[in-house]
Amino acid sequence: MRAEQVTDAVAYHGEGPCWSPTWGGLRWVDMLAGDLLTLRDDGSVDRLHVGDVAAFVRPRTRGGYVVGLQRGLGLADGPDAAPTPLPELWSDTGVRMNEGGCDPAGVLYAGSMPYDVTPGGANLYRITPDLEVEVVLDDVTISNGIDFSPDGTRAYYDDTSTGRTDVFDVVGGRLANRRPFFTGGDDESPDGLTVDSAGNVWVALNGDGRVRCVSPGGEVLAEVDVPVRLVTACTLGGPDLRDLYISTSRENLDDPEPEAGALFRVRVDVPGTPVLPFGG
Repeated sequence: MRAEQVTDAVAYHGEGPCWSPTWGGLRWVDMLAGDLLTLRDDGSVDRLHVGDVAAFVRPRTRGGYVVGLQRGLGLADGPDAAPTPLPELWSDTGVRMNEGGCDPAGVLYAGSMPYDVTPGGANLYRITPDLEVEVVLDDVTISNGIDFSPDGTRAYYDDTSTGRTDVFDVVGGRLANRRPFFTGGDDESPDGLTVDSAGNVWVALNGDGRVRCVSPGGEVLAEVDVPVRLVTACTLGGPDLRDLYISTSRENLDDPEPEAGALFRVRVDVPGTPVLPFGG
């Protein structure tokens, strides 16, 4: 399959696409610009500045959204309202928020990364709807791509520096029994991911210009070619949840590509599932 370009190269470092009817469809981030981007029905893109960094966005069950900011979270009460920052989760200015996703109970998992990519210099945090925070992984380098199986019994996760996707069992609402799920070729950099309604895992391969679909049993089912190298994340959206949206980046490209930073899309056979919102 080959993805088609949906927007101009509107982002420097596009990341974290997320489909939700609460904000009109597809929203993603221009991370290092600190902006939320929203795709409108006419193909235009709205931009909302939320801070120095906008790492990810998810809807809230009560309305509005949660956004990953440079060193913590922000909560907004409406889809286009500015977020109110919560207390920072850490003080180290050399570490920023990078990616996040929610479980079926509305718990948010949000992970960080060091700007200089120091090995083990980041964490994965668990934030409950009551805003209780704990560290669940403390030896992370580039926290990426957490999503859950349709029945909520598995969680898939990328620490990009490991070159593989891992899987956890979900036991009593907690992540347990972390183990490798899929390892691709040498020097692959698995980035953002999403899980479809059959439990297949779609993983963006940063630097390779591809998105790979892997079955729950670890079989490669499909690959999507994207005409830019820095493919960052993907999600399933559209009215029937069969549009795979793919974000891209032009961060630090020595040989700029005209389409880098654009949003791409391809139709797939298996639909996604509705986005899991944050309960806080």
